[in-house]
Amino acid sequence: MHHLIRALLDVQSNAAEYTDFEEDQAFAEMNEKLDEHFGEHVPYRRFLENLRSAVAASDKDAVAAMIDYPFKARIDGKAITIRDADNLKSLYDSVFTDRVKQAISGQTYRDLSVNWQGVMIGEGEVWFCGMYSDVGHKQRTIRITAIND
Repeated sequence: MHHLIRALLDVQSNAAEYTDFEEDQAFAEMNEKLDEHFGEHVPYRRFLENLRSAVAASDKDAVAAMIDYPFKARIDGKAITIRDADNLKSLYDSVFTDRVKQAISGQTYRDLSVNWQGVMIGEGEVWFCGMYSDVGHKQRTIRITAIND
């Protein structure tokens, strides 16, 4: 009986190590994808974490500061243009629906979808990417570029 318990504990220990390895591998692969497409991964991971925190706290000011204006949002199948932060804050609950908020809160870094257009959250509910904020194209500012209900 003692040997059986010890064997079960060893299997659990190895399973935990394998899970940690898988997670490390998934993070490393996401880092590589972001590095390949955008030259760096840390700001994108930080952006996702900050967005998740701001949306969870319903911090409209913080979320509004994370958006590239003007941008198009799809609400109830209709595309509308959000002109600026004040416009977003007045339409916040229509733009950040439960579906959009759930996509953001449920999104893990390692499972992001990345392509030349940017980084996709969920099934396309939110897109973000680095926008050049200087003339020499050396400084990127990461911003939300699209929100789709």
